[in-house]
Amino acid sequence: MGASFVLIASCSKESLPENQNNNDEILAGHSGWAKTKKPEVYRAFGDKSKVEQGLEAFRKVIGGSLNLEPGAVAGRREINWENVPAELTNIDDFPGNFFAAVGSALPNERKLGIHLIPVLNFSFSFRISDNNFSDIDPSYANEFPSFSPGKSFSQAYGKETEVIFKVPGSHTRAYVESFGIVFIDVDRNHAATLEFFDEKDNSLGAFRAIPAKMGGKYSFLGVRMPGKKIVRVVINSGTGVLAQGSLDLSQGSMLDLVTMDDIIYSEPKSLGQF
Repeated sequence: MGASFVLIASCSKESLPENQNNNDEILAGHSGWAKTKKPEVYRAFGDKSKVEQGLEAFRKVIGGSLNLEPGAVAGRREINWENVPAELTNIDDFPGNFFAAVGSALPNERKLGIHLIPVLNFSFSFRISDNNFSDIDPSYANEFPSFSPGKSFSQAYGKETEVIFKVPGSHTRAYVESFGIVFIDVDRNHAATLEFFDEKDNSLGAFRAIPAKMGGKYSFLGVRMPGKKIVRVVINSGTGVLAQGSLDLSQGSMLDLVTMDDIIYSEPKSLGQF
């Protein structure tokens, strides 16, 4: 059963995914969609201004305000990595639970209710960069320009990242109805995707970002699922891993290397017992 699509930013036929109508998402077997609204998919690609339009459209559909402290019941949360301290920048030891902080001694800017976990990667760490990852390989300086000023992120040693949610400022498991992310330098269809799961670990659908062509570097993909509880999201970012000497597709390699920046999601709400 198909989803509804909202494509933000103008594009040519060359920049659209092939088989968009037939192979955009996986929803087979989810008869529950007949009883609720279909997923709403928001996409934007190209330069920063076009992708910012996509982000703004997603903010509006989530509704409410940007929440900066625990205790909200509506609105949204956003992460742009600028609050990551210098000692956790440009190293492979950024903890995935940094923005799932609990305790009065920690600042509210870390209590955003989101926990990142590397898939099939036992290092449990990520990398926040303030130099477009050029310290890993100099060729990355112009390949992966950050979307928000200053910093962007990548998994340290892998390509898939699992996202789980907590009620901000607590250990209580939570769900969201909307989730989106800005990818940097997507060159191929299917190289950057999001897959969503409910509280019973059933897949709610897998969606792909549009490659950032037409003179831009950025691809935004956001999905809203009214009436559904998104408990887990799996982010696939590229077909290769950042490493010294590892080149991107645009540099003659067979790999489509992808980094990430802004994350936006609706206010996490308690799952209770599940």
